[in-house]
Amino acid sequence: MRKYETIFILQPSLDDEAVNANIEKFKGIIENGGGQIENVDLWGKRKLAYEIKKVNEGIYVLINFTADSDLPKELDRNFRIADSVIRHIIVNPEN
Repeated sequence: MRKYETIFILQPSLDDEAVNANIEKFKGIIENGGGQIENVDLWGKRKLAYEIKKVNEGIYVLINFTADSDLPKELDRNFRIADSVIRHIIVNPEN
């Protein structure tokens, strides 16, 4: 098992309920894939460094987790197909 962290940015137009639903969705993907979540940190709405898809701000979420090397690929696939996610990154902080 390796340690990973992911930061994803959600659409700023989402209400609190939709934000929580998205967080639970991605937490579920990690847990169902055999990973263990260490920390979930909702940073809230922040201004983006540059405009993405004509949007100037987004809701930032950080998740630290441990998982096998196959899980980040599945998580990345789900981030890419989710309409509510503007940007995402998954890194192994040990490297």
